[in-house]
Amino acid sequence: MKISKIIIGIDDTTYAHHAAVYGFDLARDYNAAVGLVHIIEPVIIPSSPTDNLTGIPMDSTFGIQEAELTNIQATQSGAVIERTIKEFGEGLEITTFTQYGLTADGIINCSKEFKADLIVVGTHKRSGFERLISGSIAEEVIRHSAIPVLVVPTVE
Repeated sequence: MKISKIIIGIDDTTYAHHAAVYGFDLARDYNAAVGLVHIIEPVIIPSSPTDNLTGIPMDSTFGIQEAELTNIQATQSGAVIERTIKEFGEGLEITTFTQYGLTADGIINCSKEFKADLIVVGTHKRSGFERLISGSIAEEVIRHSAIPVLVVPTVE
């Protein structure tokens, strides 16, 4: 088995941090390049919600416009990527990817663009109703990936 490029999906959670530990350790063991992926999922702001008690329209954006929100998300994404590189990336060849869209699709698309041999993602270990509502990014990546996927569970 030849692993020369590893994609690691990260966000600002302990689950992703744990996966990054594994992914970067594997990269060192195999002397592989790392593709570090952070996906920014779209935030849908309701156009004009109303207070159910009074019927008065409420500002749900807290004064933040959509363009400002996009800039905030991009800044946070850059901070997550930089923090991860600083913590784990010393001595490794790292390519970064930031995309807007659905997380599983973004990770898979970046793995194709990077020509990765392995995808490493963490898992939130959701089950039952929570999983039904929010789905499983790791499961979606596994189902649609053409390359092996290492899912790293977090021991609590």
